[in-house]
Amino acid sequence: MINAIDELNNQILACSRCPLAYARKNAVLGEGKFNSLMLIGEAPGKEEDEKGRPFVGRAGKLLESLLRTEGLARNDVYITNVVKCRPPRNRKPSPSEIAACIPYLHKEIELVAPKAILLMGATAASALVQGVGVFSSRQKNFEYNGIPVRVTLHPAAALRNPRFVPLIKFDLETSKLLLG
Repeated sequence: MINAIDELNNQILACSRCPLAYARKNAVLGEGKFNSLMLIGEAPGKEEDEKGRPFVGRAGKLLESLLRTEGLARNDVYITNVVKCRPPRNRKPSPSEIAACIPYLHKEIELVAPKAILLMGATAASALVQGVGVFSSRQKNFEYNGIPVRVTLHPAAALRNPRFVPLIKFDLETSKLLLG
């Protein structure tokens, strides 16, 4: 018998709701531990598209390093993206691409039942908490269907500007506290 997350993942793998489906190598499914901290990024990059896994490129390596500093391993959290297919040239997903994928994210959150959510980057922040910016929203508490939500920078931003690493580390630490 197929369970609900497998059914959702099969829908994502077969999705053709937007043009990204026709250029992808792989739809990138969320992975990790249910009932834990859920980390939500923007969209898959080149390496993620090739491997079909979220956050396996340079930003993912940085994220794993930051998780370790908080005593967490990658498999201690659930990692996913707002958009499940790679936008060309790693551009920001368009509003229509986000709209096509957001029902999958909402269902994924329902099924994974995270204790807390950390939105990484502006796309993730605005997709789940309307009208917020990353810097103005950091260190503020939000909620999604009763789940505590925090906002941080995307690890890719810290690759471009290493001064952001301590900010993401702090946001991971405060998000971990939400787990109880």
